[in-house]
Amino acid sequence: MIVPGYRDHPAEPWDRCAPVDPGEAEDFLRRCYLENPRLGPVEPRLAIVRAQIAATGSYVHTTEELTYGARMAWRNASRCIGRLYWRSLVVLDRRRARTADEVFSLLVHHLQAAGGGREAGRIRPVISIFAAAQPGQPYARIWNEQLIRYAGYRTEDGHVGDPRQAEFTAAMQGFGWQGKGEAFDVLPLAIEVPGEPVRLYELPERAILEVPLSHPEYGWFAELGLRWHAVPAIANMRLSVGGVNYPLAPFNGWYMGSEIGARNLADADRYDMLPTVAARMGLDTGRESTLWRDRALVELNRAVLWSFEKAGVKISDHHTESQRFIRHLANEEKAGRPVPADWTWIVPPVSGGITPVFHRYYEEMDLRPNFYPDDSGCPYAKN
Repeated sequence: MIVPGYRDHPAEPWDRCAPVDPGEAEDFLRRCYLENPRLGPVEPRLAIVRAQIAATGSYVHTTEELTYGARMAWRNASRCIGRLYWRSLVVLDRRRARTADEVFSLLVHHLQAAGGGREAGRIRPVISIFAAAQPGQPYARIWNEQLIRYAGYRTEDGHVGDPRQAEFTAAMQGFGWQGKGEAFDVLPLAIEVPGEPVRLYELPERAILEVPLSHPEYGWFAELGLRWHAVPAIANMRLSVGGVNYPLAPFNGWYMGSEIGARNLADADRYDMLPTVAARMGLDTGRESTLWRDRALVELNRAVLWSFEKAGVKISDHHTESQRFIRHLANEEKAGRPVPADWTWIVPPVSGGITPVFHRYYEEMDLRPNFYPDDSGCPYAKN
């Protein structure tokens, strides 16, 4: 379903893209061609790129450059613990798409490709890269922070759904969207392209793979009616490759269980399920020293992992991902490359002290290519 919308916040103008820095372009291309000898000598390519930048303020990546640049960006993403498989990123070149209808159709394809298509649950890391921003020109973008997020409704008694999405949900309702008012209503995609008003699109069921949550021991857990989607597709990050910015470049990996069980469903400003789970477990919640929060948190995370595994949907636990990140560090050290890492994101939100990533220091570096929060999107979305 397509719902026509309009732009009602003139105080939020289109961002304008600055000309490409020739030095950043050259640095990327030299590293790209060094790591990929099959691309041939870099000097002829540099001459072409310098001429393009001088003439237009930007240049056009080849498909090979764009593909490897996106993979390098994942390799350099300091907040991601799952970088061991950066070479496996599936890169979909969508630079020819222009209309909102085209963008939406390709985003649906992204979710299906990431979810395994006919092999639903075999989650693959995928990025869809749409047209680059050009100096002095508006560009296409999506307002959503992820391709799949659940609505949050403010009620007289508090809220229903995800409170983090309450402002965005209200904005979508202002454009005419109507959800069911339930805890797991999938929000529409708000797509804006140059020359067109923002348009809202309902995702079809075939694009949304969800897992109902139950527990290996507690039969009552299924009665809570919890579920979560399988593809965490980030949509509000700008991809920067060799000085060229791609504002619309949604990407996904697969979930680490604690992202769902220790954050999305557990945080007090999200679904806040720990008190409910603790009460159903019969725990003493009158004193913090009973560690009721910890016990409820572990069981909530067990439920997430067990449910995904039972459904045949790819997910990883925080111990396994921590070990994989240590392998990534070793691989990159062997290759002579530094590894930027943000300790506060790399260490899991549950049982961090008993994972190998906890007992280390990391250096935060702005290595490029990389992903950056895009503040030019929807004023109602949260980064």
